Amino acid sequence: MISTLDHLIIAVKDLDQAEKNYKKILGTNPVWRGRHKSLGTANSIFNFKNTYLELLTSDGEGLGAELIKNLIQENGEGLAGIVFGVDDMLQTVQQLKQEGYQISDPAEGEGSDNETNKVRKWHNLFLPPELTRGLFSFIIQHHDGELPSHKEYAKDSINKLDHVVINTNNADSFIEIYRDVFKIRLALDKTIEHWNSRMLFFRLNKTTIEVVERSNNEKPKDTLWGLAWEVETIEDTHKRLVSEGVEVSDIKAGLKENTLVATVKSHTHNVPTLIIQHL
Repeated sequence: MISTLDHLIIAVKDLDQAEKNYKKILGTNPVWRGRHKSLGTANSIFNFKNTYLELLTSDGEGLGAELIKNLIQENGEGLAGIVFGVDDMLQTVQQLKQEGYQISDPAEGEGSDNETNKVRKWHNLFLPPELTRGLFSFIIQHHDGELPSHKEYAKDSINKLDHVVINTNNADSFIEIYRDVFKIRLALDKTIEHWNSRMLFFRLNKTTIEVVERSNNEKPKDTLWGLAWEVETIEDTHKRLVSEGVEVSDIKAGLKENTLVATVKSHTHNVPTLIIQHL
């Protein structure tokens, strides 16, 4: 069913400032700066090898503007949404209905680029609460127009999303949705003894959904937590970040064998952010 982690959304108050900050962190320029007129939102998009990152702000009146305003009012700026891609929206709707979920018809979405006036179109499918479990999440199928892409990435820039971290209070029911309903491959299910936590690792389009369980007796609930970005040479990236005035920790060995990591401590708009090099 789900074929890709299509993109991630960061809700921001000031799009211009957020774009400047993420240009410093990512070491690359956005490929799209546009508006969703019917939703009352504006965005800046950074494209990578396996997914894209969308900075999203309110810009006028509409359902999207109200959503962003409410998210920021409740939680402040930060990682706000995860969007999954499918190859066949109609088949996806049929499958979910057959599973017994109350699914509405897909909606048409459209965005235009401010500089080129190019238009992209897609179908959105918003999911019921029993599948989103507290996350702002939906399914998308792009069908007209596409994002520009970078021909190459500098050695000191971000080139792909390594993983996104989701916190859950019920790993078993998370598996029932993401593996059994969404059909995303569960690559690993393990307990980290020194964290006293169970962790799940789902794989799709060369990235990972890393799920950390801290169980309780409350209703199943999931929350987006942070992002880890892959770099070609962490020393070069670290030097560039420092030169840009970004606060970043020292480089150290990662928890995963044969990795080096550093934590980005500023300019993230409240998104816990890691850079990682696989040796």
